[in-house]
Amino acid sequence: MINFYFLEKNREKLRLKYLTNKPFSYLIIDDFCDTNKLLKLREQIPELENKSRDYMFANNKFEKSNYKELGPLFKEIYEDLRSERFNSFLSYISSKDVFVDPKNHGGGLHQGKKNSFLDMHLDFNYHPLEKNWFRQMNLLLYLNTDWKEDYKGHLKIEDLRSGKKKELGVPFNRLIIQECGTYTLHGYDMTNFPKGNYRTSIATYAYTRHRNLMEKPRTTDWFPDNNSSLFKKISAKHYNRMVQIKNKLFGSGTAKNQ
Repeated sequence: MINFYFLEKNREKLRLKYLTNKPFSYLIIDDFCDTNKLLKLREQIPELENKSRDYMFANNKFEKSNYKELGPLFKEIYEDLRSERFNSFLSYISSKDVFVDPKNHGGGLHQGKKNSFLDMHLDFNYHPLEKNWFRQMNLLLYLNTDWKEDYKGHLKIEDLRSGKKKELGVPFNRLIIQECGTYTLHGYDMTNFPKGNYRTSIATYAYTRHRNLMEKPRTTDWFPDNNSSLFKKISAKHYNRMVQIKNKLFGSGTAKNQ
């Protein structure tokens, strides 16, 4: 389903864009998939009922990790995203030995329903099961047909080092590849989609292998804005510790790929 011919024909230009984009490395690829196939896939997406575990830091965000079971087209895009051919492309544009998590832990089909938002955050850095896999990239394929700027839901990115920010549109059949690191904040503001229309995407993650851990393993770090409640701000500061305690007692939902 992925337009591999386009990626491979233009890989030099795409590599340059990824490495030089600001505020940190990212790449926008429009018409990433065969349009007709992706439209058919979009028509088959059910309304999701499994709410995100991001609690107070996300609103009305629903997920399905094992989306490949929804039908042949979902299985096709799932297999394309974790293919050696795609891994080779990602490695080339990043100048790193990068590979997509073949089991897509923490990723999946995402729906942001009415008034959905996702606070700015840094993602977990090391894989919950493969302890030397370092999260190098987020891969976000957007499925928002007839998206308009007024609907909001732009992907917001911010570099913690410089404070520089950017907002990226999220129209149908756009893939955004975003570098992951200790400074790569991202999220989205409250949406304004029409009734029955949801901010929809497929998320998967790419890793590099570290022989030795280069950072202290962490869960998601949240950065709520200045208008957030005092309770949310305090919770964000202690979130990492609370999740570590929860995981020891009940196990990690991400590790279970729920």
